[in-house]
Amino acid sequence: MENKELEQTLVLIKPDALKNSLTGYVLSQLSQFHTGLIFAGSKIVSVSKMLADEHYAEHRGKVFFPSLIEYISGLIHFTGEPWRRRVIALVYQGADAVKKVRDISGPTNPHIARDTRPGCIRALGTLVPLKDDQGNDVGERMDNLIHASATPDEAEREIKLWFKPGDIPPAMHAYPVDTCQDFYYLKGNKLSMTHEPGSICFLAPGNTAWKSDLKALSNLKDGKEASCSLEAVVAKHLINERPEGSS
Repeated sequence: MENKELEQTLVLIKPDALKNSLTGYVLSQLSQFHTGLIFAGSKIVSVSKMLADEHYAEHRGKVFFPSLIEYISGLIHFTGEPWRRRVIALVYQGADAVKKVRDISGPTNPHIARDTRPGCIRALGTLVPLKDDQGNDVGERMDNLIHASATPDEAEREIKLWFKPGDIPPAMHAYPVDTCQDFYYLKGNKLSMTHEPGSICFLAPGNTAWKSDLKALSNLKDGKEASCSLEAVVAKHLINERPEGSS
């Protein structure tokens, strides 16, 4: 990125932080006064399985993956309260945005954060033991309050996963956008260019979209290899849409 002032990073205030009323604390720690960074985007998100799966794609197949999905979806901390299951997704912008937010967040492991960086955000988190069906310990889940992108490349992938261009003011777009020329539909987790009963239109002619997403869709349409999965393109467009089967 040529303009360092446009560097962006994704922050997710996770369900455990929301349940413990730490939203104000997190926002204060990440404020412009402390970091020199400004908001570029924000939204309250009811996290779908598609979005959660794509966000944690690198951990698929690991023993703690199902617990991660339940955690970020709010199923663990708001078991009987589906109306409270959400995260707050934020885009911060400014010079060295990724590094500054990671520094204030602290180590991913809350115990290490308390030992080595007391006072950082994640020092208020905890570790939760994970057990299999027989009650044996199989690992740990880190309830560490927030997510913060680790690198500029990761930030780009994650921001494009959680945010549409229209969620961010045009002057603050850090990544190229383009105008969609076609209709794109999703049905049964498959891409379609024509409407069918039960299909969902997630992009239409005239919509502004990330240029990389449009390129990926074009490749997927033609049966070619794409830079990301169909779900990674679609997930942001279905954020806070009515779940399947609801009335």
